[in-house]
Amino acid sequence: YFFGRNSVCISFTQEKTLRIVKMHKLALFFLIILAAVFSANCQQNTKPYNCGENAIPLFDGKSLDAWEITQFGPQGDVYIKDKFLVLGTGDGCTGVTYKNEFPKMNYVVTLEAKRINGTDFFCGMTFPFNDEFATLIIGGWGGTVVGLSCIDGLDASQNETGQFKRFDKNIWYSIKLEVKPEGVKVWIENMLTIDFLKDERPLSVRSEVLLSRPFGITSWKTTAGLRNICLRKL
Repeated sequence: YFFGRNSVCISFTQEKTLRIVKMHKLALFFLIILAAVFSANCQQNTKPYNCGENAIPLFDGKSLDAWEITQFGPQGDVYIKDKFLVLGTGDGCTGVTYKNEFPKMNYVVTLEAKRINGTDFFCGMTFPFNDEFATLIIGGWGGTVVGLSCIDGLDASQNETGQFKRFDKNIWYSIKLEVKPEGVKVWIENMLTIDFLKDERPLSVRSEVLLSRPFGITSWKTTAGLRNICLRKL
């Protein structure tokens, strides 16, 4: 009887030990997963700055020497964090305007942008088309509208370039804008999203972003991140 009870005790102890070992292994597995996710996020936030061949950086990830904070009035804070530019949430537009010479035609702008907080556009890129101007809207009108503002007085939610696209928070999206005499093309995540052929209809910008001319980037009541802003002349 004594021997049998001891056997039960030994068996129970072994079973308990196995359970503890399994729990430790499971905890270690989750720690490895968390470490991998954290490492990926760190790598994403510190992605090396690279404009590619024949392109020049408009923002070096260190200073705003080539830019001025656009004085919209109720804008949020603008600052640099982890080598990217942050446009804070304001009561309207928050943005920066490029101070140096900028081409009017035959150029490509590439950048990466993300929505950190808010539900409206996190990249409103105002750009020249010869002597006219327009604004590329990414994530406007509640967070999903993409398009050009304005064509013949119609903004991105009203003209033929307007479309809906989902944008998740804290995800970097690559954006490419190409301006040629025949029109404007836009790629998001390497997918052609806008292919606008210029005709006799005039291009213009909404009054809210007039101060962004000739080239500037804004957000609307949204905290946005910008990085790898590059210009290539064609």
